[in-house]
Amino acid sequence: MKAQSRALLWLVASALMFGAMAFTAKLSSARLSGPQVAMIRFAVGLAPVALIPRIRRTALNYQRLDLLLIRGFFGGVAVLFYFICIQHSSVGVATLLNYTAPIYSGLFSMLFIGERFSAKVLIPMPIALTGVFLVVHAHAHPGEVLGFSRWEVIGALSAVCSGAAVTAIRAARRGESSWSIYGSFCLLGLLTTMPQGLANWRTPSVDEWWALGAMSLLAIGAQLTMTFSLRWVDAMTVGVISQLAVLVSMVLGALFINEPITTMAAIGAALSIGGVAGVTYVQSSREQPPDLQPV
Repeated sequence: MKAQSRALLWLVASALMFGAMAFTAKLSSARLSGPQVAMIRFAVGLAPVALIPRIRRTALNYQRLDLLLIRGFFGGVAVLFYFICIQHSSVGVATLLNYTAPIYSGLFSMLFIGERFSAKVLIPMPIALTGVFLVVHAHAHPGEVLGFSRWEVIGALSAVCSGAAVTAIRAARRGESSWSIYGSFCLLGLLTTMPQGLANWRTPSVDEWWALGAMSLLAIGAQLTMTFSLRWVDAMTVGVISQLAVLVSMVLGALFINEPITTMAAIGAALSIGGVAGVTYVQSSREQPPDLQPV
């Protein structure tokens, strides 16, 4: 099998694991707080860097510490907000909101690192945002403004922070290794989630430890397989296939924890996924300077 074909399979596996990770995070946060679950996710994720000397040496060989710190901080806040939204909202809605991040990474890349703006983005972007509105409105409770409670707003902010983190990595160009990016993400994420995670600490039960372990391993597997696939797969393909995580989280939530998928939610999810894919296509198809090619 060719390397590109293997990379596509790894990318699909990564998206499936990210969706399953969101579901296991939801199971873990039935009693535990979202910040505690996120803190444990980062602590386990940091283990390969902390325990394996070869990986640790590679992670410490960095070029742009400032950009790694920005990426780690905003990435950590994004996961913190994402897991808080998962705790208080449905896992499908939380994942859908988080996976609108390509919209914001495109805007931030234009504003802060000089990438050109394409007017074509104005076509798929409103479609994606309309889809988000329909999904959130389908799960709305009486009295919520436009269907958004504070938890959905936090979920939307997770996508904004994720877009900022991705922009920092795009600015870092190709000078940083995958392990330095991964290590800074886990370390800063751990430090970001630790204050709330420890303040709201509850000792997990045996079943909760199983769910937390599965969630952490799925997160590591998803991150590493995605990193592997990026060597051979273009940004457009990555953006489209990654949206499988939204579908997986929605289906698992409907099958196992009775989170209904209404007709409005299904239509909204389709519009949102299609719109985000369209935004990704426009961003990846426009010509960029060589030093601004995404990592």
